[in-house]
Amino acid sequence: MTENTARPGRRNTARLDHIVLWVRDPVAAAGFYEKAVGLEPVRLDEFSAGEVPFPSVRVNEETILDLMPPAMAERMTMLPGAAEASGHPVNHVCLSLPADDFAALRDRLGEQSVPMTDLSHDSFGARGPARRSFYFRDPDGNVFEARHYD
Repeated sequence: MTENTARPGRRNTARLDHIVLWVRDPVAAAGFYEKAVGLEPVRLDEFSAGEVPFPSVRVNEETILDLMPPAMAERMTMLPGAAEASGHPVNHVCLSLPADDFAALRDRLGEQSVPMTDLSHDSFGARGPARRSFYFRDPDGNVFEARHYD
């Protein structure tokens, strides 16, 4: 088995549903993801009205990023030790985009004065080597990589 192929005879049906990001101000974070990254807010009005505990932003039809305030860490009791693990950072989250959307994201981040790394080429990911990629941080310090394969 090579690094970029699935096990023969095994079909992977898993999909990424959501990632929880710890953010100081969920409304401001949603604004960043909408304006700079181009992601659609989900449940933002309901969060602002106090009806839901956190908002999200939509990555695609199957995946969202939950924008969780740190005060929610104490409610993470779904299994032993979960509360103590809540709020620990993730190294980075990678967004895979078509080439045109990749360029548009880089332009939007530049318009918002978001610092970005230089472009990298051929970094390995879920679909093999990516043609180009770069990194940026959200206002809460979460690190994102953007890449395209085509």
